[in-house]
Amino acid sequence: MVDDEIRELLGKICSQTRRNYSGLLRQFNIHVGQDHALCQLWMEEGITQLELSERMGCEPPTVTNMIKKLEEYGLVYRRRDSADGRVSRVYLTSEGRSLQQPVQEVWRNQQEKLLDGILPEERLLLRRLMQQMLENIS
Repeated sequence: MVDDEIRELLGKICSQTRRNYSGLLRQFNIHVGQDHALCQLWMEEGITQLELSERMGCEPPTVTNMIKKLEEYGLVYRRRDSADGRVSRVYLTSEGRSLQQPVQEVWRNQQEKLLDGILPEERLLLRRLMQQMLENIS
């Protein structure tokens, strides 16, 4: 059945893509998911852990553990909010900032590898279809 094949193909693509990213991110001593947390901070640092959790679509405890690990790696640090001491804000260290270009290069290279042989107009259609699929299940 075609629907089963699509589900299986999507599963295989996701699994292989995750394995590829995992292997490539190891050179920066980060794991899949942590790169997305860093990406949010590259766009805007000083956000709260709750804001980070919402932007990433993750549960707050997951983000708390992720930030704890990124702190251990020396890539981020937390500081209490000056107006509300109950709130922690997350900031990048210089080492965390320095990963932006190489990690984004990994993302670009992997996306090009994934889309190799697919024409620009097919890529547009693929993107539209994938956006629709995401809307359908959200």
